[in-house]
Amino acid sequence: MKGVAASWRRAGVAALMLFAATSERAQPLPAGHATDFTSVSYFEPPHEQQVKMKLSGAEASPLPGGLLDVKQLQIETFTVEGKAEMVVKAPQCTYSPFDGVASSAGHLALESGDGKFHIEGEGFLWRQTNSALTISNRVRTLIKLPEATVPGS
Repeated sequence: MKGVAASWRRAGVAALMLFAATSERAQPLPAGHATDFTSVSYFEPPHEQQVKMKLSGAEASPLPGGLLDVKQLQIETFTVEGKAEMVVKAPQCTYSPFDGVASSAGHLALESGDGKFHIEGEGFLWRQTNSALTISNRVRTLIKLPEATVPGS
């Protein structure tokens, strides 16, 4: 039981680290209709050449108030070494490039870079400025624990 508790504790710490993705805003997206767009933010010096977060979408259409209707949203975060931390995907969201907020009443899926941690749900709010992701409804979590080794196998 001690090993299971430690695994859950590690999973909880990993989940918190996944959400601490970035504290900078991504580069603003163009004001018109865009397809296959990407917006990137970088780490602070001395790692300013390393990508910290990449937000992309298959399509973005302007909405009133400077907002964007984004189709096939994908948010990827990385470590300073360039290793994937997490990937967030949503079929549709409203994104404000000026304050770094994305939200939707629709589906969202998050997976850790190593594929061992998966969360999905309905309805989300992502705030880039304080690295917070809130999933509001029907939240499901899957944690893939290492397979137990059986002596003699």
